Parts: sequence; structure tokens; C-alpha cells
Amino acid sequence: MDYKITTYSEEETIELAQNFESEKFPNMIICLRGDLGSGKTVFTKGFAQAMGVKEEITSPTFNIIKEYNSGDMPLYHMDVYRLDGKAEELGIEEYFTKDGITIIEWADMIEEYLPEDRLDIKFKHSTEDEDKRIITITPYGYEYEELCEAVL
Repeated sequence: MDYKITTYSEEETIELAQNFESEKFPNMIICLRGDLGSGKTVFTKGFAQAMGVKEEITSPTFNIIKEYNSGDMPLYHMDVYRLDGKAEELGIEEYFTKDGITIIEWADMIEEYLPEDRLDIKFKHSTEDEDKRIITITPYGYEYEELCEAVL
């Protein structure tokens, strides 16, 4: 089942992320999809802020993976846009079982490496309002379905 949410500001996108963070669990995987500037990093910032991460969250485009350990549990923030589908040498799958939260921007670029159980969130710009985002949330697996029921 897909859930559709509309946000009208960065603050509302951050609030949505914070709501998901309130129900976080070890090895949680959040896959973010959407065009450039659609809200993926804003969502990650909101999630990290709610976790208590002290460092500034920026898109890890050039690093590919940034690890933050100052919050409630480790946060692994990935931006796989530059990988060109070649993720095998990075060991991305190892992060999925390190008892932290993994958030992947541009997750559609590494579809074949993603686990079956995960939360997919797609961000889409509105053509009528530059601040408006249509967000489609798709849970895969029982744990993520329960998460959506608790948050949405």
C-alpha cells in the first residue's frame, strides 16, 4: 500500500522525517527517490536532527557515504548518484546490518543492491508551487508497514 502526503514547506518535510525517526529501529533502511532539489536531503536533515546528530548534514555526493555517530544510534547517509549502478566495491550491503539507520539518496540507482524489506520515499516537485512536494511512501515488509501505520 502506498501512502501519499503533501508538504508545503521544508519545515513540513522535516516534521515528517521527525515522525518517522520517533519510530526508528536498528537496521532501518530508508530509500529516497526524486529529482534534484526535491527534498531528499531536507528529509535526512530532519531525521538526523531528531536522532540528536550534532554534525551538519549535507548531501554526501562526493563522499558517497557519511557516517554520523553522535546521535541515538549510528546514521549512515548515502548518496549513490555518482555510482552509476556500480555499488559492489563499496560494500553498501554491510551497512544494512550494522545496527544503525541507513538513508540512501538516489536509491533507484542501486535497486539491485537494496534489501527486500525497506521504506521507499519518493519526492516529487509540484508544478503549481515550488515549495510543495508530493511524497509517496511505500513500505516493503511487515516492520515497515507497521512503521507507516504508527506514523501516518
